[in-house]
Amino acid sequence: MTAIDTPQTKTGLAPLAIVAVIITYIVWGSTYLAIDYTLATMPPYVMTGTRFLLAGLLLLPFLYLRKHSLPTLKQWVNCAVIGALMQGGCVASIAVAQKSITSGLAAVGIATVPIWTALMAGLYTKKWPNRFEIVGISCGFLGVILINLEGGISGATKGAVIISIAALCWSLGSVMSQHVDIPEGPMAYAAEMLAGGTLVTLVGLIGGERITETPDSGAVWSWLYLIVGGSLLAYTAYMYLLKTVRTAIATSYTLVTPVIAVFLGYWLLSEDITPVTAAAVVAVLCGVAFIFKGRSVQSE
Repeated sequence: MTAIDTPQTKTGLAPLAIVAVIITYIVWGSTYLAIDYTLATMPPYVMTGTRFLLAGLLLLPFLYLRKHSLPTLKQWVNCAVIGALMQGGCVASIAVAQKSITSGLAAVGIATVPIWTALMAGLYTKKWPNRFEIVGISCGFLGVILINLEGGISGATKGAVIISIAALCWSLGSVMSQHVDIPEGPMAYAAEMLAGGTLVTLVGLIGGERITETPDSGAVWSWLYLIVGGSLLAYTAYMYLLKTVRTAIATSYTLVTPVIAVFLGYWLLSEDITPVTAAAVVAVLCGVAFIFKGRSVQSE
């Protein structure tokens, strides 16, 4: 994506871009903590599905009133597939995984998304990774191995495997969204949230999930934070960055959010930071850094 130069000055980013970067870093870094709080009294699929369903119900009418065109039938179908992968296969799976692994380890697993995306883009477009991306993919796979090793050590192998699959689903949905017919601009995400949230909620209900007790205040506030902060505010900031700054800056949140998530988990949830977890963080961040380097070389 071509960056627009106006929000970047000779001295760096414009103030609004800096604010948007900070929002993506902090909000998306803290969503893993919020998910952990909701799981105390809310089931994972219903919690995730209703989060995106409500966010879509808020965003889509707002965009329509601002003269954005509604999706066609074909676009609705494509958005439903992408939503099922990203909101269901990824975000709902994160919630399931966090029932058995720490929020920090979940964030490290999801940080492998750029690595999986680079590999899938090669399979989809036949444009294979360059040498920097190959190194990045290798580091990322090492991180995945360490995450699953840590899961085995802590007795949470299932959760570690699920978080790896979640990252794979988000990557597949991201690549598909670049090659199928979906609406222009934010209407695409609104439709994906609405369709994906509906599907995930139905899967949860069909699977027997029910909210059998009144969620505690921590769960309710965390759920609202995920809707307003994670699904609306942070994504709006991210879309703004994609349109106004270099892609490497817009996607740099993947280098920062796992560090924030690990720190918050350690500080507020008393999660241990084991040597294996620390090694996984280093491997994944090195892998993502090499992926970014490879992308910058391709764009030169």
